[in-house]
Amino acid sequence: MSASELAAEIRELLATDREEFDRRVLEEADELREEIDAGTFDNPQAIVGLEYEFYAADAETDALMRVPRRLLEYIGFEAELGLHNAELSTAPQPLSRYGLRAQEAEVQAKLDAALGEVTREGMVLVSDGIWTVPPIGETASAYLTDSVEQDGIRIATNMSRAVRYHAMANTDYSAELTLDAPHVSLSADTVMPESLITSIQPHYQVAHAPDLPEHFRYALRIAGPLLAVAVNSPFFPPDLYDSDAETVLDEGWMENRIAVFESVLNPDDAAKVTFPEDVDTVDEAIDRIAGDETVVPTLFEASGRFDDRFAHFRHKHGSYWRWVRPVFDGPTRQSANARIEFRPLPGQPTVRDTVSLLAVFAGLLESLPRREHPIADQPWHVARENFYAAMRDGLDANLDWITADGIETTDVDELYAELFEFARDGLELRGLSTEEANRYLHPLHERVDRRQTPASWKHDRVATRVERGEPLGQAIWGMQADYLEKQSTTLIDGTFLEWLE
Repeated sequence: MSASELAAEIRELLATDREEFDRRVLEEADELREEIDAGTFDNPQAIVGLEYEFYAADAETDALMRVPRRLLEYIGFEAELGLHNAELSTAPQPLSRYGLRAQEAEVQAKLDAALGEVTREGMVLVSDGIWTVPPIGETASAYLTDSVEQDGIRIATNMSRAVRYHAMANTDYSAELTLDAPHVSLSADTVMPESLITSIQPHYQVAHAPDLPEHFRYALRIAGPLLAVAVNSPFFPPDLYDSDAETVLDEGWMENRIAVFESVLNPDDAAKVTFPEDVDTVDEAIDRIAGDETVVPTLFEASGRFDDRFAHFRHKHGSYWRWVRPVFDGPTRQSANARIEFRPLPGQPTVRDTVSLLAVFAGLLESLPRREHPIADQPWHVARENFYAAMRDGLDANLDWITADGIETTDVDELYAELFEFARDGLELRGLSTEEANRYLHPLHERVDRRQTPASWKHDRVATRVERGEPLGQAIWGMQADYLEKQSTTLIDGTFLEWLE
């Protein structure tokens, strides 16, 4: 597609009748409520799924690489924001021993096949939270900000050809389009800086749709602790820093992808990407999505799918950028579902670490509501403070928790001992043996016991290199080389714990 053709498609999309779009959203929201009341979105058991993002790097130099579109289609991955991104999604599976095995096996099978193909192109797919080595011969700043104007339309040079991504920079929606993180400076004309980050997104489908608000409440209260144990984005590409190495090491955050997403896409006077508030009813959840600001409205024609009846509401949900968000979806009446999408987690060092987070998240949402755990009574503002404390400091954060006995604590070992115990309970309630449940818990339990996260692993290596006299940029890239080398032998079958031996 030429720049002129892309600009024409963007212009056509921007001409969408916003009032007609909003009218359809409200009508579909009412119809969605009727279907939920009728039990259409209920299911006999909890279901889990996963979205998993990667970026491509040069196999020899570790530099970021653009993935040819033909290759992306061939390996069965989906395009994401940047030309260097690739994403896979798993088929939903019951939360059971077999369903979790299927989730892991599907990721392993797809990723193993994809790696075989991309190797022929001299590249690797990297599971990580943020990339730090720009393409050969380019700076990160130039790669992220390069754009052209075509027929009055701003087009990012290194962004996927998806029209909706480019349209974001040409709407009335006033995203800041700047990075706001400790000692980092970057301003852009498009949303391309958001392509710095990659994530995993576990999904938990509730059995009874009206129960979603209760599960959502628990999901918000475990967001901080799960983020703290998963952090993996402590450094930016070196040319984005405007301070010395010591300052960056002392004052940098453990999970910068949170700051990237918020600062790039939020307007200066609103928080669209944010930690969401509790919802009391499904109606309230629907109202929040329907009433959220639309970034790029689109009108759809029905194609015969069940969820065509909610096409505009679903489109609206696509820019409902909350760190935890409710989803109402399903291509057929039989597959219609209400679920919670958990978005705070960065890409992990290995597949097994990723599936461990999926299992722990799902186990907690299975157990905590059933056991009526008192963490549900934790004030919302405390849950929010926990989340951003985890973003800044990982496992060193001061996290507040309420134990099953109703006692408030900030003791890390006590918090996670209980968290993992209830995750185990939830998995056992779904038919896993204690041994099977422990297999998923162990990689994360050990992180807590050793006080080592992927982010602290990165931070320690950069700090050691700086102490030896290396410049910050060289230290970050040296760390990244170590990361890719470790991942090359553990991504499919190993765990992050092997990196600590």
